[in-house]
Amino acid sequence: MWLIVGLGNPGSEYAHTRHNIGFMVLDELSRRWSVRSWKSKFGGEVAQTDQTVLFKPLQYMNLSGPPTRTTAAFYKVEAKQIVVVHDEIDLDFGRLRVKSGGGHGGHNGLRSLSEQLGADYLRVRCGVGKPSGGKEKVTGHVLGGFSKGEQQEAPLLIGGAADAVELILKKGVTAAMNQVNTDK
Repeated sequence: MWLIVGLGNPGSEYAHTRHNIGFMVLDELSRRWSVRSWKSKFGGEVAQTDQTVLFKPLQYMNLSGPPTRTTAAFYKVEAKQIVVVHDEIDLDFGRLRVKSGGGHGGHNGLRSLSEQLGADYLRVRCGVGKPSGGKEKVTGHVLGGFSKGEQQEAPLLIGGAADAVELILKKGVTAAMNQVNTDK
């Protein structure tokens, strides 16, 4: 069993922001896999296929860990079988990276997950770019909507991240890293 977690914030005001890219990727996977039934459960939204659980924690980003831990425990999924899809300011917009384990890099959602699960989960890092102007601009950047240029490129980023998740599930994390993490 795999648990795919998309990070985001609840509420319509955040629906189309950079910070909600994880939710958008889960929506794409749900569409591809013809998963129509999402249920409110464990402090989030859950959808299930035979071997995969899709989960969107509906706490705010910095509180994603507890509901994810509860979901993983219910489905008896170990951290190494959890794939977290999230926004990443340390990657240029549109870039993707697959990563196994590691630190949180200042990402509050990853910090919360690591506190609850340890750091051994897998990640699909979706580049949303870093704002100019320093750290004080980060919150506004990730909670802001996509620029016009980004709106055109966002479907490619979302589709590529969904492809990366599917590659992890089919061929494993090493194969996914070898394919996705190359600069193209």
